[in-house]
Amino acid sequence: MFEGNSNCFWAKRLGLEYFGGMNELWVKHCGISHTGSFKDLGMTVLVSQVNRLRRLKRPIAGVGCASTGDTSAALSAYCAAAGIPSIVFLPADRISIAQLVQPIANGATVLSLDTDFDGCMRLIREVTAELPIYLANSLNSLRLEGQKTAAIEIVQQFDWQVPDWVIIPGGNLGNIYAFYKGFELCRELGLVDKVPRLVCAQAANANPLYLYYKSEWKDFKPVIASQTFASAIQIGDPVSIDRAVHALKATNGIVEEATEEELMNATAQADQTGMFACPHTGVALTALKKLRDQGVINKNDRTVVVSTAHGLKFTQSKVDYHSREIQNMLCQYANPPVNVKADFGSVMDVLKKKLSRNI
Repeated sequence: MFEGNSNCFWAKRLGLEYFGGMNELWVKHCGISHTGSFKDLGMTVLVSQVNRLRRLKRPIAGVGCASTGDTSAALSAYCAAAGIPSIVFLPADRISIAQLVQPIANGATVLSLDTDFDGCMRLIREVTAELPIYLANSLNSLRLEGQKTAAIEIVQQFDWQVPDWVIIPGGNLGNIYAFYKGFELCRELGLVDKVPRLVCAQAANANPLYLYYKSEWKDFKPVIASQTFASAIQIGDPVSIDRAVHALKATNGIVEEATEEELMNATAQADQTGMFACPHTGVALTALKKLRDQGVINKNDRTVVVSTAHGLKFTQSKVDYHSREIQNMLCQYANPPVNVKADFGSVMDVLKKKLSRNI
């Protein structure tokens, strides 16, 4: 369904004004896709294989997943196109309305469960062990085979030059391994001579990989993920932890985290330069800011931030931020609408005040 070939654009103003004069900041906008996230890249491969197996009379009654929103949207759309039943387990009241509407609209069987994503994941694994339902989560390597193409696109878009850094939001952690696979494949084929350093960015409220990294890979412990605006990565027990660690070690990678205020401010900064970023992109941008402040990433380093979903999936978080309705958050870059009387004088007073520096 025309997934892939997403824009990798030069975020010139964002880099120069908010990241210490960076002149090589790029954003890979994977949210410009059929269902609004990078998950389409993996789901087209997986559902195509399921379609093939069903044509071969394999006993597959449907395809199922646990989801924080984006996986379920991709699964339901691609299954609907192929005429395959889809089953979705979602954590109740923990995803955006836009994400909930997508699988419902595409005809999926949606189970809203009174648990978090990790609970949904445990249940779907138990169910698929008992029923002829094909598991579509990133435990399935077919997903990663599709997702790795985003890495190949990046080097192709840079005329087969490898960026210095690629920063990827991480929740269930399949995607960072997929990017590593894509870059490594290009190196093995002789298309490039190196791979970029990878950074995995986690929300501080769901940061098991970050804590593992800070322990120098000595003590991994799942966490109970707290609520975060970056809801698609609100995962405390990631299934691809081992693969993510392999990718990070192989690329001399780094893990960073973002608090709720940091990620929302970073999202607002990006929006002020013309983007319409999802909160997960804000997590990645926060990681970039911290690494710039630490002097790890230099201003001339070519750096790609992976934007995993479209901001239109997360409009309520933007409304809350710009209305300053988020408890215990300053909302530094809030831009609320101005209520004005409908007369010329009142309008002119407001505009003169707003434009005083330019008049």
